[in-house]
Amino acid sequence: MLKKEGFMLAETILLVEDEDGLRTYLQSELQFEGYQVLTATTGTEAWAAYQAHQNQLALMILDWMIPELDGLEVMRRIRRHDDLPIMMMTARDYIGDKVAGLDNGADDYITKPFEIEELLARIRVIIRRKHHSASQNYQVGDLELNAKARQVQRAGKVAQLTQREFSLLQVLMQHAGEPLTRDELLDQVWGADYEGQTNIVDVYIRYLRAKIDLSGMAPLIHTVRGVGYILQEAKHGR
Repeated sequence: MLKKEGFMLAETILLVEDEDGLRTYLQSELQFEGYQVLTATTGTEAWAAYQAHQNQLALMILDWMIPELDGLEVMRRIRRHDDLPIMMMTARDYIGDKVAGLDNGADDYITKPFEIEELLARIRVIIRRKHHSASQNYQVGDLELNAKARQVQRAGKVAQLTQREFSLLQVLMQHAGEPLTRDELLDQVWGADYEGQTNIVDVYIRYLRAKIDLSGMAPLIHTVRGVGYILQEAKHGR
């Protein structure tokens, strides 16, 4: 069953783990660090907990291999509704699993066994990034990004972006006018632990261009040869 333990704290984390010993240990450590902790042991409980507490949650730590609904399916359901930060946690260390988790919307991925200090550091980074991005609005020319509403408009027309496309565009807009390498984009959007092909950046840039650089409009996303990409107003082609 879903449990809510501890006293009222600044940030609430939903911990989804079916192994009793690990769940109890992590819950205790997180509470010691000042977090309020909700726990669930199955995918069904996790989904119900998310629905009941989604406006209170700062982060979900989600084990991949849980009963009823696996972690990937739980994350897919959540991503249809909002961008709650999700850290995948699993004993599986295959590159393909990491790529699948990240491409389906995970903000980070940690492989068991891990040191608690590493987990806590990753949590701090994710929550800090969430607070920073939630208060930011960006505009470059007629392109507007509202981080809190998770909305992008070009010339007043709403662009429907996936989670990954939105994150990539947000990083480009945060660094508008500044060339970013593929490695820098990988680190900021896919995470420093991403070990897949770097051309994933090129793939998602193409997706963004199809939705942002609309026909008849001056392109905003430009290739910097030998470097990477830059987002800025310019009259010349890409």
